[in-house]
Amino acid sequence: MTSWNDEAPVRRVAIFGGTHGNELSGVFLVNYWQHEDPTEIQRPSLEVRPFLANPRAVEKSVRYLDCDLNRTFEADNLGKLLEDNAPYEVRRAQEIDQIFGPKGSPDAYDLIFDLHNTTANMGGTLILESARDGFAVQMCHYIQNALAPDGCPVFLIEHPSLKYATTRSVAKHPVGVEVGPQPQGVLRADVLEKMRTIIKHGLDFVQLFNSGKEFPPCTIEVYRITEKVDYPRNENGQITAIVHPNLQDQDWEPLNPGDPMFLTLGGKTIPYDGEGTVYPAFVNEAAYYEKQQAFVKTVKVKLSARGLRAS
Repeated sequence: MTSWNDEAPVRRVAIFGGTHGNELSGVFLVNYWQHEDPTEIQRPSLEVRPFLANPRAVEKSVRYLDCDLNRTFEADNLGKLLEDNAPYEVRRAQEIDQIFGPKGSPDAYDLIFDLHNTTANMGGTLILESARDGFAVQMCHYIQNALAPDGCPVFLIEHPSLKYATTRSVAKHPVGVEVGPQPQGVLRADVLEKMRTIIKHGLDFVQLFNSGKEFPPCTIEVYRITEKVDYPRNENGQITAIVHPNLQDQDWEPLNPGDPMFLTLGGKTIPYDGEGTVYPAFVNEAAYYEKQQAFVKTVKVKLSARGLRAS
């Protein structure tokens, strides 16, 4: 006997671009949907709002001005009275929460797609924030099937110490879309089109759900984050080895104990010395040098969702 989740129709959807101002695929798509062809993202049963999340960073083509907008949506930031000299992104976070939230409330938007680019070779990746979000799991399953035979990895960032408060976390169902490789401040037609296609299928899923289509129980394979790995450094904090050529561009591929991981300029290989196989992601991501992160380790796990239908 099928076990069902009966959920209210998803009526309000936002698509964020420019959470990081130098990740241009989302910026250009949002501008296009706002000013040239809004009909592309409209569906009969829902309201879709394209939104430029960090316009000042977009103007300067930088990741952020004062602090990372995609790390500022903690309850303390959203609820406190700000002084005039408060960081721009914290003030912007409060504005976004007022428009699309309040975060955690019944009035919050049903779904936010947050569009990102990475310099890493991650392809078109979907980012889940919670293994318990059955609606988002079903959506990922639908998008993966729609894109087949092309792959579409799903990255689960749920972790007690590594999870952060994202811009999209204002919504009841937050979904990240991370597409690369693409340099910062640069556009690539193939990367932009992959992002555009993922959004099309995501909106189609919502329309089908709202229209009464029932989605049977499903299981998907996801990559769950387990640990961040920094570059080797000396006592002054300077990087002493770089990502090994065998690891470069190998996002989502297995990294086994003993495999080359870093390479010093003197030619010494530093191998991976973990106990089991992991699957690196965000390998050599440019924006994460400041975060002291060479890549993240993930492990493959299965997520199951009950059948889904609109109540």
